[in-house]
Formats: sequence, structure tokens, C-alpha cells
Amino acid sequence: MLKTMSQCDLAHRRVMIREDFNVPFTPLGEIRSDARLRAAIPTLQEALKKGARLLLLSHCGRPEEGKEDPRYSLEPVARRLSELLQHPVRFEKNWLEGVTLEPHEVVLCENVRFNKGETENDEALSKKIAALCDIFVMDAFACAHRAQASTEGVARFAKEAVAGPLLMGEIEALSRVLSQPVSPVVAIVGGSKVSTKLSILHALLKPVDYLIVGGGIANTFLAAQGFPVGASLCEPDLIPEAFQLLKEAKEQGTEILIPQDVMVATAFDPHAQAFLRNCDEVKEGEMILDIGPRTIQQYETIIQSAKTILWNGPVGVFEFDAFQEGTGALARAIAHSTGFSVAGGGDTLAAIELFDVEKEISYISTGGGAFLEYLEGRSLPAIEILQQRSGSR
Repeated sequence: MLKTMSQCDLAHRRVMIREDFNVPFTPLGEIRSDARLRAAIPTLQEALKKGARLLLLSHCGRPEEGKEDPRYSLEPVARRLSELLQHPVRFEKNWLEGVTLEPHEVVLCENVRFNKGETENDEALSKKIAALCDIFVMDAFACAHRAQASTEGVARFAKEAVAGPLLMGEIEALSRVLSQPVSPVVAIVGGSKVSTKLSILHALLKPVDYLIVGGGIANTFLAAQGFPVGASLCEPDLIPEAFQLLKEAKEQGTEILIPQDVMVATAFDPHAQAFLRNCDEVKEGEMILDIGPRTIQQYETIIQSAKTILWNGPVGVFEFDAFQEGTGALARAIAHSTGFSVAGGGDTLAAIELFDVEKEISYISTGGGAFLEYLEGRSLPAIEILQQRSGSR
């Protein structure tokens, strides 16, 4: 078990919390979405209630490392945090050499990526950051797969390093799906390429009962079963791999579901006309861009009976009005399900927002790359170092 912030005495101590405040900005420099800031508020409130002196760290964007770039400054984040927290948040531009902190004070440090050595996990920089606190709290699951100075490095050298509530929430939700799922378990894995999701597909064969593949991934599976895919996005060199996955799934008692009917177009265009085809009727020059009504009905029925649901990736080009019905129908089915549901991945989050089902999903992961790597069973450096520091590796 990881030692957590909730188990620590924070009173009067300098508590450094690594959050994910990598928010999107408008061209005018205004915060476009403060969802990541709102997610961190309970952690900050708990630390303040316990009497901590708070130092907050985060990256933002991808500036050239070691150089200040006003486009990626966290100063606007400090202002918005003050409003959300209803507590002053002081912005500190030059913080590496030391920061004065009064009891119950909150300081947001400038973008960690303005420091040379951040992404390379430079040891000297890590030690310098660690020296600024009594306790380091890793609360940014989205950055846990990166061994960087403000994540793994500082956790290695801080006097004490523990996991924050947000990080623990992610781990517990994903563990509930992967390690302790209640059957029937349904996983929906969409996306453009099998090659980017191979490890996930293999990893999910064991814990799930039904594995729904969508998007370009489904096209490769259709081709593996001898169906024509026309001009659809497909990876012919991975057809043997898809065939092998189908074989392994059958051996393990897992059913991989592929479409029975599809919506096609003759051009990849938001205004393209949609045509319904059975899977054995796709013509040369046609592109599969969504699942059809019979497939939607089958998937909805399976989702309705599920007790555990994992969703990663759309099943069609939902950005085009004519091809969003499949992803929309599955999003609503997951939202109406009584099962425990976890959703994650950039396109998935965009779909959740588009179809307005955020409140009905049990847990939404903002982990991005960390979410995918955790599903694949990979070790995440920032979590591994916390396990070592907790003596529970």
C-alpha cells in the first residue's frame, strides 16, 4: 500500500504538492477549461485544513526547456485557483532558490519546465526542489508515467514522499476494473490504429468478458475475419496479430465484438453522405466511419447488462455529424448503466463532453498517457518510487 497524504501530520509543515495544472488557454491567454484545477481543489482544501504551508508545482504546455515563455506561464492559473479555492494563492516566479511560506499560505510556483533539467530528471535539480519541502505529495496521475525532476526525482530525494487523493483515486478506480472487477466486464477500445493499442488489447483479454473494438482498430479485425474494408483506415500488416488476438480471446473465454453493420462514405469529409452497409457489403473506395444500427443495438444490450465498464476511444468519427451516432449511443448506454464505469483518453473525454454524460460516468480519468500505460500493466516511475518510499514495493 502507498502511504497517503491523509495519513500525514501536515500542521505547520512545508508541503509540496505536484498537481496537473496543464490547462488549455485561448489565444488571448485566458483559461479555456479549468476542469483540472477544480479536480485538485479537494486535495488543497484537505491540506489547508490540516494546517499545511502549501507549495504547488505543475508543468504547462511544452515550452523550450530552460527558457521562460509567457504563453505557458502559470500566473493565470494562480488567479483562477484563488477564486476556486476561495483562498489567496500567491504566484512565485523565481522559486528554486527558496520560498518564504507562512502557516496556511498557498504558493503556486512557475512552470517547472522553465527549469533546465526538468524533463531529463536531472538529479541536481531534483535535490534542489526536494530541499524546499518537508513532505512531497504526488497528486498528478497524468504525469506519473514520466520520470522527471518534479515527479519521480523530487519523490526520490524529499524527506517524505506520499501519494495525494487524486492519484489514489485514479489507482483505486483502475484497480477496481483491472484487478477486482465485478462480472460481466465490458471494455470498449477504439481509436485509429491497432498498433497503438496492442498492449492494451492483450492486457484486457484476461479481466474482461466482452471486448468491443471500434474505429480503425475494428477495421483491422474485420479484415482479419475476411470482410472487405474498402478504402477504410486499416493496418494490413497487423491482420495476423488481430487474428491471434481473436484466437487468444476465444481460448480465455473472452468475446471480441466487431461490427455487424457499418456506416460508410466515399470521402473523409464532415459533409460526406453516410451509407449503411452490412460488413460483407463494403465496396472498394468506401470508408467505414461509424458502426451501424444493428451493431449499436447489440453493444447497447451488452453494456446494459455490464457490472464493470472500461471505455477508451470512440467507435467512429464522432467529430462528423453523420458519423457520431455510434459513439453517442455507447456514451449514453454507459451513462445509463448501473455498473461501475471508468473512462479515459483524450478522444474519449472529448466525446464525454460532446454527449454531455460526464455526471453519469462513475470515474473519468484525466491521465492520458499514464492511463494507457497503467492499462497495459506498465510500471509508472512516479508511483514506483512512492512504493519504494512506502516500503511496499
